[in-house]
This record gives sequence, C-alpha cells and structure tokens, in this order.
Amino acid sequence: MGELAAYLDSLKNYEKSGVPKGAGSDSDDGFDLDRMRRLLGRLGNPQSKFKAVHFAGTKGKGSTAAFLSNILRAEGYRVGLYTSPHIRTMRERIVVGKLGEPVPALTLDGLFRRIKEILDESIEIENGSLSHFEVFTAIAFALFAQENVEIAVIEVVLGGPFLPHIEHILCEKASSLCSPVLFASGSGNKSAIKGISMINGRPCQSCDILLKVEGDFELSVQLLDVKLAMLGDHQLQNAATATCAALCLRGSGWKVSEEAIRAGLERTYLLGRSQFLLRDEASKLKLSGATVLLDGAHTKDSARALVNTIKMVFPAPRLALVVAMASDKDHIGFAKEFLSGTRLEAIFLTEVDIAGGDSRTTSSASLKDCWIQASEELSFNTLHDRMPEYQELFGEKLGGSPHMESDSRTVLASGHSLADSMEIANRILRRRWSGNSGVIVVTGSLHVVSSVLQSLDS
Repeated sequence: MGELAAYLDSLKNYEKSGVPKGAGSDSDDGFDLDRMRRLLGRLGNPQSKFKAVHFAGTKGKGSTAAFLSNILRAEGYRVGLYTSPHIRTMRERIVVGKLGEPVPALTLDGLFRRIKEILDESIEIENGSLSHFEVFTAIAFALFAQENVEIAVIEVVLGGPFLPHIEHILCEKASSLCSPVLFASGSGNKSAIKGISMINGRPCQSCDILLKVEGDFELSVQLLDVKLAMLGDHQLQNAATATCAALCLRGSGWKVSEEAIRAGLERTYLLGRSQFLLRDEASKLKLSGATVLLDGAHTKDSARALVNTIKMVFPAPRLALVVAMASDKDHIGFAKEFLSGTRLEAIFLTEVDIAGGDSRTTSSASLKDCWIQASEELSFNTLHDRMPEYQELFGEKLGGSPHMESDSRTVLASGHSLADSMEIANRILRRRWSGNSGVIVVTGSLHVVSSVLQSLDS
C-alpha cells in the first residue's frame, strides 16, 4: 500500500491539520458536495450501484455503523462498511466480505492503480482542492461497486453546511442523496444493562434490548440477554439505534431476522472503544499486573460515558489515567468529567502524533495546565510539580518515593513519553497499594489508542 499511502499523503488532510475556517461554507475549504459529485461522476458514479445507510451525528456513528453492518452480514448480505478514523491501518476504514475484515491490501492497491489516472485528472480539474478524505471516500465507493456489495453502511463525516439541529442535518444529508429520512424516538427504547460477565478474558455486558417505535413504520423487537462486547450505556444506545435501523430496513422490504440482529450485535467489537488488553498484552507493555483499558473518548460526553463504564465494571477501582489529546478539543471540560466523576490515584498528561503529524498535538505541558485549572475550579486536591512537596516526595524519580503511601492526593504529572507515563502510573498504583496494581486508563483520542496498539505490534 506504499504507493496509495504516498498518494493520499500528498493531499490536504484535515484530520492532520484540523477543520478549516471555511468548513460548512461554499469556499474551496467548505467540503462542497458538488466537488465530490464531480469526482464520483468521473468514476462512473459507483455510489449508485448499491443501497446505503448513512449514520450522521456527533458521537457513536462508527460504533452504530459497525453494529448494523454486522447485523446485515449475519443475515447473509454482501455488506460494505466505511468509517473513520482508523487505529492500525487505513484499510480498517473499508470493510468488505463475509468475515467483516478490512479490505485486503492487494484488492485496494489493484483498484487504486486502475483508477489513478481518473483521480489525477480530477485533482487537476479541481485545482488541487480534493482532500485526502474525499479521494479515499471515492475509492471506498468504487471498491464497494467492484465487490458487488448489496448494501453499504456509511459513517457521515464531512460534506455540506454546518447546521445546529440533528433533524436539519439529517434532512440536508438525505436530500443530497434523494433518500428518505427515518426518525426514531427515544421514548420507545426500554433497553437496559443487566450485568457484567467475563468472556475470553474480557468483560462483556448482558443487556435486554426492548424497542417499540411508532410513526411512518411501526416497529418492535424484544431481545433478552444479549451479550455486548461493546461496554457502557452509550454502546447499549448505539446497539439499540442500529437495531432500530435494521427494523426500518425490514419495514422497507429487507429480510432482517431477530436471530441476525442478536448475532450481529454480539459479534461487534471495535478497537479503542472500552478495549481491555489481555494479560499478556499488558505484560508486553511492561505493565504486569495492571488492568489496561483503552478508549478513544475525546469530548465531555464521551468522557462522562467512559467514567460511567469504569464505575459499572469496577465499583471501587484503583485508577490511574494517561491522557493525550488533539489541540481542537475541550481539554478543561474533558478533565472536569474525570475529576468530578471518580477517584483517581494519578493522572499523566502526555502527547502523541495526530494522524501522523504533530500540528494538532497538544503538548503535555499545555494539557497539564488545563488539568490544573480544572482541578482548581472544582477544588479537587491534586499533587503536581508546581508544589514544593511534590519535589520533596518524588524528586527525579516519580513513583519511587517511600512516602507515597502517606499522601493520598491525586498525582498530576506530564511527560513526552506515552510508554513512560504508563509505566510510572503502574509504579504509583503498586506503591500505594502494597505491590498490587490497579486499572490504567489510556484515553483522550483514538490516536493515543493507536499508539499503544502499534507498540504491541512492534
């Protein structure tokens, strides 16, 4: 995939640089859908060769799309799934085939070579304004057409104007595709989590999914004791939304059985969404004895959801937090959700590249300033390196002081190295709890999750 990766890297990448000021306008930086239509037209309009379900919104799109794609796959349909960002490889964004795996590199490379001349011509005609995301999305649609998928499930990311209300957004997206919009009211969702159990070394939640939707379609389903590997009430709601979408498809003439809904929901597992590492994986990271939880939460809402998930799985956790974030996030709001939501033994602020570059990376020092401000606004008792007693306790060897047990304040520290931050967090937990470790949560971005998993791969 070297040739394709280099080609995409030569284009504007807003994941790396951040959303431009012209986004949502008619400017070249406004994600003008007409530009995308022209590109797809030159490719023979591959998007017209399969049916599609689009998921729009602020959070949960990728998880919900994955749930629905697995439901349809369990029913036997040829399904394409397009989501972003990826964790390990760009191929994760395009999922095809019966097993629901990332597109094979040979398949993707072959398609790229076949359409490269058209892409070159389009980029020239559009004066270089086509972005990394637009070109890769067009490649995904062309691949779905090539692989004869019957239906594609697509996470909506960029395109069209910015609008304040979800109904307006849905109508705007759908009108651009001449598609019906299906609304589902939350009042008919009586789904609930019953408990937590362990399957193959990882926790899962047992849920009852009870839906009754009235409107253009009258839909209902009752699924008891569904085992979800995707944890948290927010993931239960995503599963319920995907189930509702499946029922809407059934109401439109698609075959979707309750057995397929259950199988698809239970089969869904995504990297970086409440992902618990196995013991041998933690040991590989020099975190022996620790429970390591990876989650790409990066907003106030997702931070709150993660806190609730942690408290559900661990009623009284010994918890250390390792955080790295992009520069365009609400760092203080994110921090307050954790500081007010649960007891923390230690917080380590670190940094990672965002989409392969550092232009959107928040420095560990800046992140630490935000967490200190948040802790002061909440009157949260922390021990950080602006305090004389911090140096007295730790000096240059953070986590090694014999007096660690005597100070119960939350340690707040920063550093450039993600690996060092995780190791020191584990050391502090062991020091404070007589040799026993606890739970180390790595969060703030899917990019920090990617960095941890790449360390495992290497």
